[in-house]
Amino acid sequence: MSELRCGFVGLVGRPNVGKSTLLNHLIGQKISITSRKPQTTHHALLGIKTESDVQAIYVDTPGIHRADGKALGRYLNREALGVLGSVDVVACLLDRIGVREEDEIVIRHALQASQRVICVINKIDRLSEKKLLLPFIEELDQRYAFADIVPVSALHGTNLDRLQQCIFETLPLGVHLFPEDQVTDRSERFLAAEMIREKLIRRLGRELPYQSTVVIESYEEAQRLVRIHAIIYVERSSQKGIVIGKGGARLKAIGQDARRDIEKLVDTKVMLHLWVKVKSGWSQSEGMLKSLGYS
Repeated sequence: MSELRCGFVGLVGRPNVGKSTLLNHLIGQKISITSRKPQTTHHALLGIKTESDVQAIYVDTPGIHRADGKALGRYLNREALGVLGSVDVVACLLDRIGVREEDEIVIRHALQASQRVICVINKIDRLSEKKLLLPFIEELDQRYAFADIVPVSALHGTNLDRLQQCIFETLPLGVHLFPEDQVTDRSERFLAAEMIREKLIRRLGRELPYQSTVVIESYEEAQRLVRIHAIIYVERSSQKGIVIGKGGARLKAIGQDARRDIEKLVDTKVMLHLWVKVKSGWSQSEGMLKSLGYS
């Protein structure tokens, strides 16, 4: 009988390098929301992959970025950096070739926190010149003490088998912490709020700043039906009008998009009610952040 392996794997990187997309593809199920906008991820999220004798517990994190002075920005950095000291392996993501100043910050923190750091070069499908990849890998190998360097395309699933094998081999010996069919530690209530926020971000594009969040007021499970009442919080009255849209059309579209995803998650019919409220300055207040679940 093979020895059991189990460990935590921190997915870290600057905003918008593809951490959440990578998590979803590694575990084979969408649990982490994604968008093209940076700082989509607001909370660390566990994604659990059990395969035979190995259990990898991936931790998706917010993008590590230069602090902007707001409480929300400080929270996101704390959430991401706090993971580094409590995982067994760190997967440090880069966006194609080239190391930006923000990447240097992430790499430095990762290497200081762990001797098991795997560099993941993501989005190689978007490289205009593939011949530049090998010299870049050699450069990274010379500059940093990575345990391994793996180029992938998280979106298209390219080379993820090799990345997973590399991670599995690096995990410590230990008993599994979760049942083999469990894919996350988060509740369906939490995931529903995240799916609403994803549709909010995707529908509004550049029209609304990042200072919007979603709180589930009630989540009731009945026979063959889940009733959800949720509030979208923004910081200004003008933003409220943007979210609602003319005649409520935009809010209705956000609700329809979110309901479809939530129904896939809970595998039953969902009745979703959305309201938009103004909570002035919530992203700048530590106290308000805690009251909205940022703790």
